[in-house]
Amino acid sequence: MLSWAILFFVLALIAAVFGFGGIASAFAGIAQILFILFLILFVIALVVRLVRGGAPRV
Repeated sequence: MLSWAILFFVLALIAAVFGFGGIASAFAGIAQILFILFLILFVIALVVRLVRGGAPRV
């Protein structure tokens, strides 16, 4: 999911360079939403990991 956020951020930068302001802001908004969703899921995964208290599996 972080890769999708990075992809939309890069697309927003490219669109901004070429002067497509509306498209750039849309891509930037999508990138922000995906990044926040990634952070929320990451924190949930950390909390679950701490509650379970297991060693990492390789």
